[in-house]
Amino acid sequence: MGMNVGGSGGGSNGDPDVVVDVNTTPLIDVMLVLLVMLIITIPIQTHAVKLDMPQANTPPSEAPPPPAVELEIDFDGTVLWNGTPMDRATLEANFRREAQAGENQSEFHIRPNKLVEYKYVAAVLASAQRLGVTKVGIVGNEQFMQ
Repeated sequence: MGMNVGGSGGGSNGDPDVVVDVNTTPLIDVMLVLLVMLIITIPIQTHAVKLDMPQANTPPSEAPPPPAVELEIDFDGTVLWNGTPMDRATLEANFRREAQAGENQSEFHIRPNKLVEYKYVAAVLASAQRLGVTKVGIVGNEQFMQ
């Protein structure tokens, strides 16, 4: 602990004013040393969570997957099933037939024309969803990127 003695003439009776300051430098040094020691002694934490996951025992499928169905939607709303134009009733009948295949249903690759209105694409997607077709993908999205 240090004590500073001020200049003369500070007091009423001629005694100098006593200014008492605590020197905090050693205190800060001790705190920093303790902090470094604490950081060094803490074990390194790993952020991995160890889980025992169940092993999959599914046998590989012996049958090859069915070929993908290419659905093209032309600018005027015409739907082409693998290149064959069809009306709405035939399209829904084909969707029903594919949905009944269950797990072995074909993948549907929908390729809309760049100029087609969204309502035609939405109608095909809604029909597929309503009738139980689950493997649907939209192909050719890069044509819509600017």
